[in-house]
Amino acid sequence: MQTVVISSKNPVKRAAAEQGFAAMFAGQSFTFETVSVPSGVSDQPMSDVETLQGARNRMHAAREAVPNAAFWVGIEGGCSIENDQLIVFAWVTVLSTEHYGESRTAIFTLPQEVATLVKSGIELGHADDMIFKRNNSKQGDGAIGILTHGAIDRTAYYVQAVTLALVPFVNPELTWK
Repeated sequence: MQTVVISSKNPVKRAAAEQGFAAMFAGQSFTFETVSVPSGVSDQPMSDVETLQGARNRMHAAREAVPNAAFWVGIEGGCSIENDQLIVFAWVTVLSTEHYGESRTAIFTLPQEVATLVKSGIELGHADDMIFKRNNSKQGDGAIGILTHGAIDRTAYYVQAVTLALVPFVNPELTWK
């Protein structure tokens, strides 16, 4: 059985990795392990570049922490200001000894009440908790779940990006950078 190491103890990120791997490797069994590793970027990344770097840093730190695994997964959520609005997204990176893949989630816009707090330096999960009177929403439905009234929760939001990051792994006959 192959081990997949997720670079966060957040149950949302673990569940997303488990579902993505199940979708792309139907019939195969994996053991999933979580490790708490630093992102090496701001607690709340505020650009696409910084967010991708955080996912890559987490993935590499997970590999250092558990070097004998088969796969290492980095997931980092971030924000960016576009057209005077604060948008949210996450990057997913996956590494094995033979392949590397990455993908970004869809984006969505934050309401001004939350955006103002995030722009002032408050991490998105804490801003959500403050505005929506929640507790630890980033390990639950997250901003996406709150704003869609549960139509898409944070796990479902990440699953598609995990699945897409695994495309090079299920197409080894093709050339990937």
